[in-house]
Amino acid sequence: MAQTFKKSFDLRLRVFVPLGLLCLGAVALGAIYLGLPSNKDAGYRPEQPVEYSHKLHAGNLGIDCRYCHNTVDRAAFAAVPTTETCMNCHHKVKTNSSKLTLVRESYGKGESIPWVKVHVLPDYVYFNHQAHVTRGVSCVSCHGRVDQMIKVTQVAPLSMGWCLDCHRNPAPNVRPVEFVTKLDWQPDRPAEEIGRELIAQKGINPPVDCAGCHR
Repeated sequence: MAQTFKKSFDLRLRVFVPLGLLCLGAVALGAIYLGLPSNKDAGYRPEQPVEYSHKLHAGNLGIDCRYCHNTVDRAAFAAVPTTETCMNCHHKVKTNSSKLTLVRESYGKGESIPWVKVHVLPDYVYFNHQAHVTRGVSCVSCHGRVDQMIKVTQVAPLSMGWCLDCHRNPAPNVRPVEFVTKLDWQPDRPAEEIGRELIAQKGINPPVDCAGCHR
């Protein structure tokens, strides 16, 4: 029977095909890993219609988070501030700044500024800001040091596994309620120790079953 391929080709086939399959496998595994919920969204930093610096307002000026996000401790959602909230200050501060043109136009027309949400959960996930904030979970735990951000960036994946890690061991993220929006709070002893005491006092028992977040 006539030989179709050279022996050298057969050798190359035996070597390069497995290598090719290994490379494809590595690429596939990498894609799967990068697609995991725990690796998504962290680092997301959308451009906003108005250049608003949390570092300036919450950090340098010390404006409390609840002044703008005024439903965070009494509703499931943290309200996006209305233009009226911005104008409480800016009808006297930086009144001619070109950076605030859209704010002034929004106020004059009575139309909302189209802010872009940074932290977005899927529709099938139930999350209640009030339940967390009123039990001593600080903004820092989920949103990071926003008071140091010129542009807000998502720092946590907000994945199911990430949430469950906290629900199973909430102590490191529970602080006295009066310090919830004090983003630079420094405890005088281990934070986890304080958290365990508060959890015991308040009977905090975060759900870890499906119904806790999927309703």
